[in-house]
Amino acid sequence: MSKPARSEQYSLLKTLIALILLAGCLWACQWQFNRGLDRHERNSRIESHVAMPVTALETVAANPVDHEWQRVSATGSFDSKSQILLRNHYSEGVYGFELLTIFNTADGKKFWVDCGWVKAGKNAQTQPQLPNIPTGEVSIIGRLRLDTSLPQGSFFAIPADSSSGLISKANAQREVSTEDFYLDLLSGSSKELTPNVPAALPELSDGPHMAYALQWVFFGGLIVYGRFLIRRDVLSSKEL
Repeated sequence: MSKPARSEQYSLLKTLIALILLAGCLWACQWQFNRGLDRHERNSRIESHVAMPVTALETVAANPVDHEWQRVSATGSFDSKSQILLRNHYSEGVYGFELLTIFNTADGKKFWVDCGWVKAGKNAQTQPQLPNIPTGEVSIIGRLRLDTSLPQGSFFAIPADSSSGLISKANAQREVSTEDFYLDLLSGSSKELTPNVPAALPELSDGPHMAYALQWVFFGGLIVYGRFLIRRDVLSSKEL
């Protein structure tokens, strides 16, 4: 094979590699762009639903997906014998748990209520100081959340005997049959139902996805420009 033919093959190979890299950059750009759109849509939905007025739970319970983050009211009673602590939750840098308690409504619904953050005990076997949850019928207001957003795994379960240590129960929220939603407790008919540290909203930031998308466009432009420079140098050397 002659030298010009080999040179042309090398040039085609370099062009092919550049096109593959360019296609990868364009794919990454589109992926980041779509992630940014999804994040923005999610944040807008949360903001709009949080701003909605309080509505009765029974009016939205049939379709919780379309009403997540909306504030709802419910009347019933807490089951203090059905409580779990979600691990690895922090408040102002302090380690603790989210306290979940079963709530039973008058019309027979049963679901978990996130009663807020509690500080961890001195060690893994020490039960933290829990808030006093009223017995009997109460009214509560909370943010509607989908059950799928509850973390899965092994949690601490609180035994009926408060003098006992914490016990571990796998997938504790599946031990009872509950609705496919839960509530973040915000307030209620008594002051004990207002958590000292309620469950926080997620950070409503669109994140760096759009900047990353532009970054991949820039990388693609560098590839095209680099290939142009290489091709120009090759042509210049031939002319010499």
